[in-house]
Amino acid sequence: MWGANFTAIHASLEHFPPFFLVALRFAVIALPTLLLVPWPGVRVRWLVGYGLGFGTVQFLFLYWGMAVGMPAGLASLVLQASAPFTVVLGATLLRERLSGRQVLGILVAMGGLAVVGWYRAEVAQVLPFLLTLAGALGWAVGNICSRQAQPRNPLHLTLWMSVVPPLPMLVVSLAVEGPGAIGRSLATALTPAAVPALLGLAYTVLVGTVLGSGIWVWLMSRHPAAVVAPYSLLVPVAGMAVAWLALGERVAPTEALGGLVVITGVLLGSLGRRRPLPVSSRPTESAGAAELGGQAGPVEPAPEPAAGTTKGG
Repeated sequence: MWGANFTAIHASLEHFPPFFLVALRFAVIALPTLLLVPWPGVRVRWLVGYGLGFGTVQFLFLYWGMAVGMPAGLASLVLQASAPFTVVLGATLLRERLSGRQVLGILVAMGGLAVVGWYRAEVAQVLPFLLTLAGALGWAVGNICSRQAQPRNPLHLTLWMSVVPPLPMLVVSLAVEGPGAIGRSLATALTPAAVPALLGLAYTVLVGTVLGSGIWVWLMSRHPAAVVAPYSLLVPVAGMAVAWLALGERVAPTEALGGLVVITGVLLGSLGRRRPLPVSSRPTESAGAAELGGQAGPVEPAPEPAAGTTKGG
């Protein structure tokens, strides 16, 4: 879902200004959410933090980077720096324990991203790469906030998160892109030339945000961040494949090597992972005494199964 999302974003950026597109993407979800979706039952600070990190900062820099030249397939790879960022934030702020294999896997994955960044700096502008990397940091902050929120219904949290980005992004768009660019994109939105952009917008809203993010929040609310986050590094497999098929984007050998190192890192970090916590042992809103400055206490790992047994999927 998220891999194909980058090609859909590319199609939308062909018509809409990037900052306004972020505001529009989330406004389409925010309006029906305010009217129809129940409050997710989480603390406001975690909802706002999730909306600012995941919804605002991530997509502000991602759309900006893609608008100034970041290829869709490569963006799907670089954005996965959110995984090591999340692991570091989870260990620092939530005191989650990391195994040696997880640390090694993250270091290998970061080494692969470094190879890609070095190559981009040699052959193209480095600004799009750095902007996408900043978006990955925003995603990591959102991951931590969504995990701390502990929503009863993860989909409701995902939908209410969409209420946060539209206003700040509209302000940024008006200040940077201007009302003229916004008006022109809206005035021609129903023309045949704008159909691919509208289809891309529909995909990012329904599949990328509602379904993809809903599943992601569901996972983050039930497992340690260090266990879930590395799987986002598999997004480039789909992202680069779809960009190659739909846009004809080609990956340089050095970039392919870096991507292979990234995938190796995530597979290495995922081996021997811990099982999810039983429901009875997960923190709840009423168990807020374990918080320190608004942050949940450490999540203790479940014991590994005995040799020869099969772990649950």
